[in-house]
Amino acid sequence: MSVAAEVFVHPLALCESGAVGAGTRIWAFAHVMAGAVVGRDCMIGGHAFLEAGSRIGDRVTIKNQVMVWDGVEIGDEVFVGPGVCFTNDRVPRSRRTRLPAIARRYREPEGWLATTRVEQGASLGARSVILAGVTIGAYAMVAAGAVVTGNVPAHALVRGVPAKQRGWVCRCGARLSATQFRPWCCRQCGETFDDEAIGGCTSRAPSC
Repeated sequence: MSVAAEVFVHPLALCESGAVGAGTRIWAFAHVMAGAVVGRDCMIGGHAFLEAGSRIGDRVTIKNQVMVWDGVEIGDEVFVGPGVCFTNDRVPRSRRTRLPAIARRYREPEGWLATTRVEQGASLGARSVILAGVTIGAYAMVAAGAVVTGNVPAHALVRGVPAKQRGWVCRCGARLSATQFRPWCCRQCGETFDDEAIGGCTSRAPSC
């Protein structure tokens, strides 16, 4: 399948998808399957694998050795660190097993495929594992090596195995601090957030 001239594909990469946005760069030994959708101005690192059915937004950074499977949807401006691995089946079995119940389950995607979403601006640390069917909220931060087994609120900082929330982060990535006059403040860029909005982390006027 032809790739648009505005897309850079390293000579040692394999891009079979015609749905790759202008300005995207695909580096050596990465494989983008036909049926994968990649937005504009993305960076796909070496040895990354994007399966048919995966969807990547605009301005996404996917570092080396990342595995993105069918059913995974990554929003705009997400950072996916080295070696991050997604999953898409909550109770996986080899579909080549002769057991009839397994054969029936894998006959249609609805029987096994779970959609996993990473919303705008979130960051996934190196070697984190994202289990099937979870949603990681906008601008959330997943620590390196974490195993995410449930939904992560917008702007939440999670870490550990299984991952648990350990705080909140700003859009700029800095950890939020409690203040005397406003519940949450970013001391790096000055954005503030109130308690009612912290789950969705609605930005307030810079004031600290």
